[in-house]
Amino acid sequence: MKSRIEQLQEFLKEDSNDSFLTYALALEYVRVEKYDIARDCFLKLIKDDENYIGSYYQLGKLYESLNDLEKARGIYKKGIKIAQKSENKKTLLELQEAYTMLIEIDEDDF
Repeated sequence: MKSRIEQLQEFLKEDSNDSFLTYALALEYVRVEKYDIARDCFLKLIKDDENYIGSYYQLGKLYESLNDLEKARGIYKKGIKIAQKSENKKTLLELQEAYTMLIEIDEDDF
C-alpha cells in the first residue's frame, strides 16, 4: 500500500499545477518531519499560486517551529497583504494573530 506522500506525488504527476495537492503534500512532509522538503513545497506553492492563502500560515508556523522567527514574520506579513486583497477575513485574522504573537515574543526578549 502506498503512503499518502506517494499517492499525492502520483496525483501531482497528472496535474502539477494543482495547488491543493501541493499544499496537502507539504502538510504530509511536515507530519513526517521532513521540514526542508515541506518548506520547499510551500515556497513553490506561494511562487506558483500566491493567492493560496493557507500556505502562508502553514509556512509561517513551520518557520516558527524551526526557530526562524524573522522568516516567519516575513511570510505572515506577505500573507496578510494577500488576505486583505482577497478579503478573506478568517485567514486574515489567523495570520494577524500569528504575526502579533511573534511581535510579542520579541518584545518579551527585551
